[in-house]
This record gives sequence, C-alpha cells and structure tokens, in this order.
Amino acid sequence: MRTLLLIDANSILHRCFHALPTLTSSTGEPAQALYGTASILLKILRDDPPAYAAALFDRPEPTFRKEKFAEYKAQRPPTHADLVGQLHVAPELFHAFGIRTFDAPGWEADDLIATLARRFGEADLRVEILTGDRDTLQLVRGDKVVVRTFVKGISETAIHDEAAVREKYGLPPDKLADYKALVGDPSDNIPGVVGVGPKTAADLLRRFGDIAGIFAHPEDPQVKRLWPRREEAFLALDLVRLKNYEDLPGRNIAELAAAFNPDAAAAYLEKMGFKTLRERLLNPKPAVAKRRPAPPMDQPAQGKIF
Repeated sequence: MRTLLLIDANSILHRCFHALPTLTSSTGEPAQALYGTASILLKILRDDPPAYAAALFDRPEPTFRKEKFAEYKAQRPPTHADLVGQLHVAPELFHAFGIRTFDAPGWEADDLIATLARRFGEADLRVEILTGDRDTLQLVRGDKVVVRTFVKGISETAIHDEAAVREKYGLPPDKLADYKALVGDPSDNIPGVVGVGPKTAADLLRRFGDIAGIFAHPEDPQVKRLWPRREEAFLALDLVRLKNYEDLPGRNIAELAAAFNPDAAAAYLEKMGFKTLRERLLNPKPAVAKRRPAPPMDQPAQGKIF
C-alpha cells in the first residue's frame, strides 16, 4: 500500500535543535535543527520512500485557540533565537528533498495534519504522521492512519497504531480528545477538570462515551460532583480537538507526490556544508530492513530512524 507521510515540521525541528550539539552551516549560521531534520529525511526517503508527503508548519501569529483561552501555551518560554532563524529557512530544506510545505495563519501544524489525514484517510493509502509529540494520536485509525513519535533523542522511534493506543489508554483514538480535555495537558497549559485523573477519565468515557454523554447524566453521583466544572470541560475539549482547515491546498493526492531528487538534495547539503550527509546520500550503505509496527506504547521503542 502506498504511504502518505505527514511531517510535523516545527516539532521535528525543535526536537533536533535540542537533541544535537551546536552546529553551524557553511556560512556560520546555527544549523543543528536543519542538519538533524535533513538526516531524518535522508533516512526515510532513501530506505522507505513514501509515495506522497507534506511538511506542515506552525505560524508565529496567535492561533484561534489563543483567542479562546489566553493562557493557552502561556507557560512555554520564547523560542531560542538560534532556532527561530532555522525555522524561517526550513521550507527550503523540505523543498530540496521534494516535499511540499504548508502553513496557515491562525492554525497549528497539527490541525493541518488532521485536515490532510482526514481528507485522504479513506483513499487506498497508509497515512503516517511523523511528529515529536502525541497530540495527533486522536487521528489514529486501525493500522491505516498511524503516528510515529521519537522516544529517545532523534534516533529511537515507535509507531502507534490503534492497538497501541488502546493498550496505553484503555480507549480508542477517537476518545483521546475527550480524555485529554478531562485530565488536562500541562504541555499546552490546559488545566482539565479538577479532580479527574487518568483512571477516572477513562472510566467515565467507557461508561458515557464522551464529554457530552457524561454531562447528559447529571443524576449520576460521579457526574454530579463534576457538574460545576462542565464549562471548563467543554472549553478544554474545544482546545484539544484537532480541527479541519478546509481552505488548505492539496485537494488532489497527486499534488502531494513525493519528488525526491538526489541531485537537488545533494546540492542543498553541499550549500549548507553538511558534508557527512552529502557523502551518505551519494555513497549509501545497503538499505536496512523495512520498519515494523511498534508494540504497545509503554514498551521499548523500535529500531532507529537516524
């Protein structure tokens, strides 16, 4: 089955920036985020190339979530200046590797990923989401829409299909937005519902289906205790649920065809002064075995990507 690879570009670049030692380009500019991302792309496109691919970027403008909840991600420190410059020029890297890039003012990369995953999820494709976090797990569907995350630096990875999500949370992927809204998400500064932990959230969702179903039963003793917090729960759900950006280009899957050209990639690597990566591209070692799905998410990671 052909694969559509959706890359959470900001997440990957952030992870590479913090995982690798300081490195500069041929012009002396900080470049470790670009170097790490280029290495990851080289590994994927050489050993297990997808038929289609897109890299989705966040934008610097406030998102619609920030407008609804002023404290959204408020605890996060400013992006390091050395990384900001690399984020600005990163689209050139993806284009050099034959991958289209997309962004949209007011929208997060995860929403754009969700848009494309849902848009092509019914096609004869396997959709793989490459990301540094687990916000897109709510999009997982069987083994057809899966999420690959990094679990150790930028080398160890694991693929999360529906079986892995159920093993970890005791819930199907389409309930994870409700789950996250109930328990909160410190990484995004979403408080959740006071007094609801992971076990309680899972139990409530198994009993009532979703947050709307929970608060449709005010007579239940457990729900009655949570009743004063219902508005907070629905706000949190609105914040964590990934939305569709209907105006996103790429309505025809052919527009996302991966166009990896080794000459173009080599030229970019040479310009950046990434000599080791250029040598790896031009004189590759024998390809490794195909990737295998990961075991449950709480088990050790599978193999290496870089």
